[in-house]
Amino acid sequence: MQENQVAYVRNEMERPQAAPAGQKGFIHWARTNLFATPSDTVLTLIFLALLAYFVPSMVNWLFIDAQWNGDNRTYCATIAQGGIQPDGWGGACWTFVAHKFGQFMFNTYPIDERWRPILLAVLLVALLVPFLMPKAPYKAANAIGLFVVLPILGFILLPGGWFGLRYVPTREWGGFMVTIILSYVGIVVSLPMGVILALGRRSTLPVIKILCVIFIEIVRGVPLITVLFMATKMLPLFMPDNAKIDDFVCVLIGVAVFASAYMAEVIRGGLQAMPKGQFEGADSLGLSYPQKMRLIILPQALKLVIPGIVNTFIGLFKDTSLVYIVNMFDLLGAIRRNFTDANWITPQTPMTGLIFAGFVFWIFCFGMSRYSIYMERRLDTGHRK
Repeated sequence: MQENQVAYVRNEMERPQAAPAGQKGFIHWARTNLFATPSDTVLTLIFLALLAYFVPSMVNWLFIDAQWNGDNRTYCATIAQGGIQPDGWGGACWTFVAHKFGQFMFNTYPIDERWRPILLAVLLVALLVPFLMPKAPYKAANAIGLFVVLPILGFILLPGGWFGLRYVPTREWGGFMVTIILSYVGIVVSLPMGVILALGRRSTLPVIKILCVIFIEIVRGVPLITVLFMATKMLPLFMPDNAKIDDFVCVLIGVAVFASAYMAEVIRGGLQAMPKGQFEGADSLGLSYPQKMRLIILPQALKLVIPGIVNTFIGLFKDTSLVYIVNMFDLLGAIRRNFTDANWITPQTPMTGLIFAGFVFWIFCFGMSRYSIYMERRLDTGHRK
């Protein structure tokens, strides 16, 4: 007698059930991140109270009571100060930023020649965006365009004097254009120089090691202002009498040298964090020293110190404002220079200009920080489960 066969194996997988209501949504997020413990609750309530106290007045000053239109100081001054605003008025003077925006970006660069830095800025964005995208094609061509072709074009277009272009001396440069140039050169030069100095400091050759140590420690032991003064005042003294180095070139050299010393220590930290087995494994494969560093050690070491590298880049980007000390005007310097314009002297003008400068710096620094986090997560393959 044959018994009935019963199958207990499913032909289709059962659909996953939704998470409980208390384990998803904003309430769950707030309970986990803001009110998980009594101390978290107290800190959250204090923070919310501070926001409730400060944010309305900030929004009111920045936007609601702000002055957006006008062509002189009277629109941003009270009647008692010779303006048209009622006494007791207080708000941002965004019309000052709007009218001075060209100077904030280019300072005294001739208006009819500003198409040159604008063209270079467009090319920079067009080359930088795909370069930062990991899956974008033609990486080699992109890198050549960004690090070789673009600097050559900048050397031709910005000062001019070539191919019928009007010559624009560097003393007329300024604004955000100078901030970008200094940051670009500092970043492009400091990373490879930092790698070379870090490898030299770990070298087994005493002369190379001592020279790298002396260079790094001397540069790191003085502030950037000192380096800028040395670059603009002392460096020309070591040149032949008939040779004249432009002050802007001296500043570029000073910024690049300063950033390279700090970058070297960041990269050296990554090299020291490498397990000894990686060096021994590379040696067992018969790789030469350049091959070992290029193929095995440096890719892993640089991945470990991405936060430190980006932190150095962010610090370099913000430190460009110190060129104001040597009579050059970056974004912050160009804004401060316009505070003395008699057509715009009001109590609201300086704060508005500084807030604008701070917002621009924050946008770029925040963007570098977020990209750093993205690259960390993408390259963090060694610790994934």
